[in-house]
Amino acid sequence: MVTRKFQALLKNTLTLILAGGAGERLYPLTKLRAKPAVSFGGIYRIIDFTLSNCLNSSLRKIYLLTQYGSLSLDQHIRHGWNIFNTDLDEFIYLVPPQQRYVNRWYLGTADAVYQNIHLLESERPEHVLILSGDHIYKMDYYDMLAYHVDTGADMTLGAVEFSVEEAHRFGVVEVDADRRVVGFREKPKDPPALPGDPSRSFVNMGVYAFKTEALVKAVIRDAKENTDHDFGKNVIPDMVKDGFPVYAYNFRDENKKEAKYWRDIGTLDSYYEASMDLVQVNPLFNLYDRDWPIRTYMKPYPPAKTVFNDGDRTGLALNSILSEGCIISGGRVERCILSPSVRVRSYAHVQDSILMEGVEVGRHCRIRRAIIDEGVQISQGTEIGFDVEKDRRQFVLSEGGIVVVPSGMQFP
Repeated sequence: MVTRKFQALLKNTLTLILAGGAGERLYPLTKLRAKPAVSFGGIYRIIDFTLSNCLNSSLRKIYLLTQYGSLSLDQHIRHGWNIFNTDLDEFIYLVPPQQRYVNRWYLGTADAVYQNIHLLESERPEHVLILSGDHIYKMDYYDMLAYHVDTGADMTLGAVEFSVEEAHRFGVVEVDADRRVVGFREKPKDPPALPGDPSRSFVNMGVYAFKTEALVKAVIRDAKENTDHDFGKNVIPDMVKDGFPVYAYNFRDENKKEAKYWRDIGTLDSYYEASMDLVQVNPLFNLYDRDWPIRTYMKPYPPAKTVFNDGDRTGLALNSILSEGCIISGGRVERCILSPSVRVRSYAHVQDSILMEGVEVGRHCRIRRAIIDEGVQISQGTEIGFDVEKDRRQFVLSEGGIVVVPSGMQFP
């Protein structure tokens, strides 16, 4: 039963999603689109996971703050997320830089909020939830908001436990026994451990709940100073230093797995690894949970199919995700993610790869450990992922050796 307290808290919360990142470390996947608009898991975009968390948490007053390469994201939101009823005070709006107060683009996450203070003045919420649009996880934001209210915090940040050995790659939160934040450091060489557990550290998730008044004061103050205008680097450390009540909320995962799942897929290798997990027999991230559905836009493609021809021309897909409209026509696909309308022709063999929407693989091609961006037509007999030096000359090679073929690539 939905309580009045539940309804009142959600009604008085405004959600801002930071969705303007250029995603430079994901280049060339971000050459033509913002990072939140990058395909993930076949049919989804990265932004779908944050938005689905909002929908499943009953948060329906959402502004997406966009900037870089926003057209693809705008189209996806208009087609797939036009589900809110404005008569019930529900909405999802994309907000590019308005330049109302300053004549510049967003300089950082805090500056993006500062430049949109007028949204807070218009809506007058009691609380503001600020989210990153480029992380993969499942979270009921109401639980964190309730914790935020119960502690009387001016600001609460979502934190996930990592081993001390891994935590140095992220922003690390130092807390006391009551989980009040006493320190915050970006990518420290010696991450502070949790009280009572020297093996674990709290990592910043990029999920923030603010009292509106405290948020406004913090971003206005930051705007007047010469900083990176970033929540993690500047705003949070300043609030902690000045004695504001800042608390950490221990992430409660809705993924229904033994280990908590939160991924910042900020590099080509982390993107590839998170994607390849989905084709495992028992993947860490559960896409098939009907109690926590992930929503997206589905084009009216026909069902996927495999085509068995004759002899050694066998349309076969093993341990793979096949999206709608895919045709495996006499080729072989193993441990791959195929986005909609991918075609793999006879005698081709594709392994451990991600093929995005509209990719066509010609006859006799051999492809392994590759990411092929949208619409690429790969000519007959092409080999990708077998000759490192040749791949380096023609394509983009990640630090971990993943070959990335950008959209628009022309094959002879």
